[in-house]
Amino acid sequence: MTNEEILSHIDHTLLKATASWPEIEKLCAEAVSFKTASVCVPPSYIKPIHEAFEGLNICTVIGFPLGYSAKEAKLKEIELALAQGAGEIDMVINLGDIKNRAFDRVEEEISALKKAAGEKILKVIVETCYLTEDEKIRLCEIVTRSGADYIKTSTGFGTAGAALEDVLLFKKHIGSAVKIKAAGGVKTREDLEKFISAGCDRIGTSSAVALLTGGGAAGY
Repeated sequence: MTNEEILSHIDHTLLKATASWPEIEKLCAEAVSFKTASVCVPPSYIKPIHEAFEGLNICTVIGFPLGYSAKEAKLKEIELALAQGAGEIDMVINLGDIKNRAFDRVEEEISALKKAAGEKILKVIVETCYLTEDEKIRLCEIVTRSGADYIKTSTGFGTAGAALEDVLLFKKHIGSAVKIKAAGGVKTREDLEKFISAGCDRIGTSSAVALLTGGGAAGY
């Protein structure tokens, strides 16, 4: 697998709370130079990135990183993000609803956010480190029915990141139109190749550009 092939699957990511504009600017310049799939950044940076980097695919996060904000708040976040220039949305589910087995509420929320996103890509972060296998399978079914574009393993801020066994489990239970994104802890070339070969269409990481090209930002 060539560097170019790997980088085409990367959401070049910087989501640390202290991320500064010079760091974000560097991230974006790298994304343009190395043709990553997107940059994944805090919502507060969407507008300046959109103004400074014409044509760059901007991904942002909604309800991040804990997911327990109200559905209405998440919808407002999406509305503003799209208006400012975001092309992709990574939303965090309400894990409390999962633990309460309120699966209908989870599906309702994802469906509403996908409707708000329209033709833009919606990725659903399920935070696998907090889920049982049964909950992961249920979420594969929910994400499929809701019309979301991706199921994503992790925020990168939980107790653990992406695990290969979860990607393989997702592959067995998601619908044919749903893709997989891994995030958190995918840091070596071997990891990158392994996750892509296992079926990940996207990988969220800050380290891929640095690893493959000798320079880059850090923080995810």
